[in-house]
Amino acid sequence: MDKLTMIAAYLRARYLPGDDRGATAVEYSLLAALIAGICIIAVTGFGNQISSIFTTLTEKIGIP
Repeated sequence: MDKLTMIAAYLRARYLPGDDRGATAVEYSLLAALIAGICIIAVTGFGNQISSIFTTLTEKIGIP
């Protein structure tokens, strides 16, 4: 009887469509969090350099 239960579970998992929308949402959420984290690290690390570049450009262009 145990083997019959295992075969039935295998066939259900193999041939019946599953609902994987939740897994997809979790994957996209993790990807968005990773991208946001990289952006925060980049802005924190290069913020002063980027600010000085924009300041130099605005001074050369003559924007008040």
